[in-house]
Amino acid sequence: MRAREILRLVVSIVVCFLPSFVAIGASPGEWYAQLTKPPLNPPSWVFGPVWTLLYLLMGISLYLVWSRASRHPGATLAVGVFAVQLVLNALWSPAFFGARSPGLGLIVIVPMVVLIAVTISLFGRISNVAGWLLVPYLAWVSFATYLNAAIWWLNR
Repeated sequence: MRAREILRLVVSIVVCFLPSFVAIGASPGEWYAQLTKPPLNPPSWVFGPVWTLLYLLMGISLYLVWSRASRHPGATLAVGVFAVQLVLNALWSPAFFGARSPGLGLIVIVPMVVLIAVTISLFGRISNVAGWLLVPYLAWVSFATYLNAAIWWLNR
C-alpha cells in the first residue's frame, strides 16, 4: 500500500470518528439514568465498543469508495449522502442527550436510518465490500431508533 493510500485510509477513518467527539460533550448523565427504558436496552458499557467498531467499518467503507472515485461518476453523490448521514450521526447525541429530548433525537435518527440505507445502495454500486461494511451500522442505528422511539414513548 502506497503512502497516499495509507493517508487516504487514515483520513477516512478519522472523519468517521468525528461524531464521537461531538458525543463526548453530550453524555447521558443522570437524566438518562432516570428514564424508563424499553426491553432489550443494552448496558451502557456496550455502546463504546460497538460504536468504535462501527466507525472503523464506516471509515474503511468510505476509503474503498474514495479510492475508486475517479473511475465512478456516482462516487460524488455517494460520498455526499454519506457525509449528510454522518452529520446527522454527529447531531443525534446533542439532540437526544444534550437537549434531553428523545423527540428531537427521533427527528434526527429517522432520516439518518434512511440515508444510511441509501448510502449502502450507492456505495455498493462502487464497491460491493464498501456497501456490505455499512450493513452492521444500519442494523445498529435501526436498533437505536427502536430504543429512541421506545424511550420517547415510555417517558412522555
